Amino acid sequence: MDFTLTEDQLAFAQSAKQFAKKELRPHAAEWDRSSYFPIEVIKKSGELGFLGLYTNPDYGGLGLPRLDSAIVFEALAWGDTSVAAYMSIHNMVSWMIGAYASEELCQQYLPKMMSGEWLGSYCLTEPNAGSDAASLRTKADKQGDYYILNGEKAFISGAGSTDVLVVMARTGDTGAKGVSAFVIDATSAGIEYGKNEHKMGWKAQPTRTISFKDVKVPAANLIGKEGQGFSIAMKGLDGGRINIGICAVGTAQSALETATSYVKDRSQFGKPIASFQSVQFKLADMLTQTIAARQMLYLAANKVDNNDPQASTYCAMAKQLSTDLSFEVANQALQLHGGYGYLNDYPLERHVRDLRVHQILEGTNEIMRVIVSRQMLQDDALSSLR
Repeated sequence: MDFTLTEDQLAFAQSAKQFAKKELRPHAAEWDRSSYFPIEVIKKSGELGFLGLYTNPDYGGLGLPRLDSAIVFEALAWGDTSVAAYMSIHNMVSWMIGAYASEELCQQYLPKMMSGEWLGSYCLTEPNAGSDAASLRTKADKQGDYYILNGEKAFISGAGSTDVLVVMARTGDTGAKGVSAFVIDATSAGIEYGKNEHKMGWKAQPTRTISFKDVKVPAANLIGKEGQGFSIAMKGLDGGRINIGICAVGTAQSALETATSYVKDRSQFGKPIASFQSVQFKLADMLTQTIAARQMLYLAANKVDNNDPQASTYCAMAKQLSTDLSFEVANQALQLHGGYGYLNDYPLERHVRDLRVHQILEGTNEIMRVIVSRQMLQDDALSSLR
């Protein structure tokens, strides 16, 4: 098995790192402090193709494999976790449209989403439907040439500042088979946005509830077929789990680099603290954890790219492992800074705050363990998970 990155992958990584170094990293602390959503910078990333990394190239996307896309997201997250994570969500929205929507919808929405003129939000979670996404209650009733949408979504990234919503709503009976997917203009009559939530981290992107009251959605805005929405959502979550995991790794890499530089410069008892074996052991563990997390995500991305029947299980394992390890790396980087790590002047406390939600997003890490254990307990399944 060859773990060497290709020339194209290295080029994408370099391009993303340069963008992150120039456009994201210098402003990340101030965006966090002011809860500023840098739409103009996100739109600028569209010029490099970062808003349609794995979207259908027929409509302006790059059509990259998930592995190549993950390499880009890691570099972007090295610059700013919150902004990179939003960009990964926008990519998921545009991919869903490009993969499942009609030609007319793709032509209508995707070119502007690829350029950054329009930004997207993904609307699955509800106040009473988090881990159990199949129990969602938002309802879409077919009335002639329209669906009438009523319900509420919660924890929607970018809500209130984006232009396009992909919404999962119930068109049939209870359970997964009664869910359908729609693309909706974010300013449609009957849509109301809640307050920007005061969050622990991810402050450089807004998070709001969205209420739908008798929203008229053209029947042509159905993505895929009626009842296919939950399947589309789960396919999206496979990639979403890779994305959120690799954004965590990019942040862990940043925290590790910051800590390594600090311990070389910080002196106590007459010598740099990097000379103490206890510090060296901690750094070694942090590097090992970062690389292990990265490689697990690369493996999961490879499974998705090759349509492996166990891809969802690998994505769940990779998301759980990478987000747990990355949080630990950032937390230990803060510890190495001592009291300075707790100050807002240094990036470590922001990294810790931003990474904490990665253990919850795209399915909590407890749910990831449920997915993995259910699969491995099936007859003969364990032998295929290698």
